[in-house]
Amino acid sequence: MIGLNRYWENLDVLQVNREAPRAYYIPYKEDVSAKSGKRGKSPFYQILNGNWKFQYQNSVLNVEQPFYEETADVSAWDDLIVPSCWQVNGYDQLQYTNINYPFPNDPPFVPDNNPAGLYVRDFNVADLWDDKEKYMVFEGVNSCFYLWVNGQFAGYSQGSRMPAEFKVSSFLKTGKNRVAVLVLKWCDGSYLEDQDSWRYSGIFRDVYLLARDRVHVRDVFNKQAFEDGYRKGILTAEIDTTGYLNASAELKDADGNVMASANAPVDGKGTLRFEVAHPKLWSSETPYLYELYIRAGEEVLRFPVGFKQVTIENGEFRVNGRAVKLKGVNRHDSHPELGQTIPVTHMIKDLVLMKKHNVNTIRTSHYPNDSRFMDLCNEYGFYVVDEADLECHGIGNEHQEGSSHSLSRDPAWKAAFLDRAVRLVERDKNHPCVVMWSLGNESGYDANHIAMAEWIRERDPSIPVHYEGAAPHYKGSTHVECLDLESRMYSSVQEIEAYAKDESKAKPLFLCEYSHAMGNGPGDLKDYWDVIYRYPKLIGGCVWEWCDHGIKTETKDGASFFAYGGDFGDTPNDGNFCIDGLVTPDRRPHTGLLELKKVLEPVRFEMHDSNTGQIKATNLYDFIDLSHIGVFWKLELDGRLIQQGQIDLAGIEPHDSRIITLPYNVSVKSPGRYVLTFSSWLKEETRWAEAGHEISFEQLEWKGEEASLDEDFSHVPGHVPDKPIAALQAEETGRWLTVEGFDFSHIFDLRLGTVHRISRNGVNMLDAPSSFSVWRAPTDNDMHVKTKWLDEGYDRVTMKTYSCDWSKTEDGGVELRSRFSMGADSKPSILTGESTWKVNASGELRLRLNVKVQEEMPYPYLPRFGLRLSMPEGMEEVEYSGFGPHESYVDKRQSVRRGRFLTTVDEMFENYIMPQENGSRYGTEWAVVSNTQGMGLRFSAPDAFSFNASHFTPEDLEGAKHDWELSKRKKKETIVHLDYKMSGVGSNSCGPELAEAYRLNDKEFRYELSLMPIFKEDN
Repeated sequence: MIGLNRYWENLDVLQVNREAPRAYYIPYKEDVSAKSGKRGKSPFYQILNGNWKFQYQNSVLNVEQPFYEETADVSAWDDLIVPSCWQVNGYDQLQYTNINYPFPNDPPFVPDNNPAGLYVRDFNVADLWDDKEKYMVFEGVNSCFYLWVNGQFAGYSQGSRMPAEFKVSSFLKTGKNRVAVLVLKWCDGSYLEDQDSWRYSGIFRDVYLLARDRVHVRDVFNKQAFEDGYRKGILTAEIDTTGYLNASAELKDADGNVMASANAPVDGKGTLRFEVAHPKLWSSETPYLYELYIRAGEEVLRFPVGFKQVTIENGEFRVNGRAVKLKGVNRHDSHPELGQTIPVTHMIKDLVLMKKHNVNTIRTSHYPNDSRFMDLCNEYGFYVVDEADLECHGIGNEHQEGSSHSLSRDPAWKAAFLDRAVRLVERDKNHPCVVMWSLGNESGYDANHIAMAEWIRERDPSIPVHYEGAAPHYKGSTHVECLDLESRMYSSVQEIEAYAKDESKAKPLFLCEYSHAMGNGPGDLKDYWDVIYRYPKLIGGCVWEWCDHGIKTETKDGASFFAYGGDFGDTPNDGNFCIDGLVTPDRRPHTGLLELKKVLEPVRFEMHDSNTGQIKATNLYDFIDLSHIGVFWKLELDGRLIQQGQIDLAGIEPHDSRIITLPYNVSVKSPGRYVLTFSSWLKEETRWAEAGHEISFEQLEWKGEEASLDEDFSHVPGHVPDKPIAALQAEETGRWLTVEGFDFSHIFDLRLGTVHRISRNGVNMLDAPSSFSVWRAPTDNDMHVKTKWLDEGYDRVTMKTYSCDWSKTEDGGVELRSRFSMGADSKPSILTGESTWKVNASGELRLRLNVKVQEEMPYPYLPRFGLRLSMPEGMEEVEYSGFGPHESYVDKRQSVRRGRFLTTVDEMFENYIMPQENGSRYGTEWAVVSNTQGMGLRFSAPDAFSFNASHFTPEDLEGAKHDWELSKRKKKETIVHLDYKMSGVGSNSCGPELAEAYRLNDKEFRYELSLMPIFKEDN
């Protein structure tokens, strides 16, 4: 191995020659280029991104040649684009782990066979920079690196997600230069970077040179204060310089008007002060930015300034004196092809999607993001929980109490902990978007965290300090006075409500992680937010998490798919636990994001008096009225539009309500169901959405005067009134009972008591016998209860029929009665039941079920119970009345609307990277599945049911581990589920167990269902 000081395993050396951390900025020549924010417009900035020569070594021990020398021949090396993660470019091993370290847990030591990436790049330096001080900046390198410039050792740094800046003036020359970098995959700092993510390595963020005046402004700390309420804003710019200089500055508004100016000689440290009368305040809803231009020598530095104050008063989290709710998501840096190298366009895509879905807060889980991401959060309006690059989740030993706190209480690690807090705060201290400094994630809690918090409170007392790892159930240090909030992850609704009611708890409670969005979920968002809105001390939270971390790759056949842990032969791995986002890796929203948008909506409507059309409209914004919102409303009676219009909500102040009277010109007392729908939309275009973008919607329902109780299907497609024709013909042949009418023929299985064939005009509507079902393909959020389900054999239930008989009825129908039980081999029966099938003269089949679930045994709740049918190839068209247009479940149904929907079996399918239960429709009143000629089956019931039509059985979904595998399992037939109930989806993959209210725990129930073979031309 080449001669290297072994800094990567030395806790006493976190850096060599690295500049002290400072606020992020780029020096420009003049205001115009500074205002643009385009770094390339600065003559003092030179990007070093691009093509570098690269060599990968499986072990740093194999690096034998001094590759960093100016004369080293690297022409035969590979070409690699910087920035990038070397694993996504075919080097090393792609690996995903959540908690476990991917190396022996022996801090501070890492394996001797420590992979290394060798980087070399030649570049030119212009003579215009001859009189300048020159710095080289690496914005992100994982995990540590050694730097040489023109063959001379220039420095060392670790701490992957923070900038490392080196003064390189003495090494550079005019003309051609060479930079060489040795990056190690692991270092002692890797014990502090055990975040739940793919383990990437390399120079993954930008690299550039800065040319500075010999004496220049080194750092700026902009501090805001207020007098006379918020009627006067005071900006104090604390300036650090490298020597004596004259500094002048102007504070401009967003239109470029100078609001205040100041100048002063500064020698090392100085202060510039500005006053603004009636400043426009910064918030997530009003992200107004002033601009501070500081001039010294040839340089202009520009800083965004947001007049904002964060306080905690009476347990409330306040911004600019107003209580706010933090409606957030956890966001990892994740790109499906680039890994943790995130283009600015990708950042903007995330922020626009978040804004469109009513998100106002981002937790940078679990490390600082690119500085430009913070700039964008300032501009778009997001509250940021800015988190230190610190997680040592894997350090704990379940057999050794307190071991999870071992690094935090070890004095040898104090400097490493503090380094991550200092670099976080110093870089981001001028960003208006920051509302909390977070000490990291899942790293125990003891003296080293306390040192971090106390340093932050001393350096920047204006921003609260957050850390969830200090929660009492972790049994770390009890010294929590240095933390400003209580923080929890995955607490239940009941637990946070208990906290809110506990008067001894003075601090606000923030859910840094909740509602685990893995797969089909989360299913509990409304419950959380009902409670959060109810109690001032509950300030909101961040859903885990924003995006699925799948890596785009291909099968052997060239089919594209998103890979997860284990797909690259990586061990250890945590499988698809990284596929847990509200959006796909390529940023297509899952239905969980639509659910979140609905729950977080800023405009709500409630019925005040349906007879007079009085509606209560509420503004849930924290700072703005509703003058920017237009509202369209429509009133329907049994699905028929009877009136519509628009209303104006201007003047409804934040957190206020108003009673609005709709101008009804029709009666609202006629028999039937009334549905009043409101759609709230943007009147004007914003930087994140077009005019007309829907912000929220609401549907209010009520019934008019009671209609006849007789079941009426006249509004249902394919309804055929009972015909006054001759009595049905019934013939028993062995195990089969054939029932024939005017134009239909149905066959029942007398051994099982089930329907075997349904046909009309010779068209068969069933491809296989019907059956009763309790099983669903487990969702990711079923991962814990699934074990209990499998133990009880829910996935292999069969039916035992004890008796079956039939007879003709007085009204000319035919009735088939049976008694049955359902259970698995070697297990007691799960349930018993009595079923009655009745065929009437029109060919309609009516099913009546009485079911008793065993109470003696401690069975887990049922995934579902209902009728399962297999319809023949071509039964692709779907129409239904209920909730849509997308999937819904008993606990995940806020984002769907009542209506009548036309779709297809393929379109009903919701694609999840890990196949699982999907596409069901909660609260269905009737449904039709037919072929393109309109021949099919109509399903209806006195009570709403859960409906699903798919080309995959639950067994198909459960058996596939990736969505691409389903193509081999896709059936030509259509699998229909008509469920009495389906259990909710919850968020139990990492959150609380499914709430009792959403479990199919009924011990005795009755279920009625109608099946009608139809030709749509019938009506």
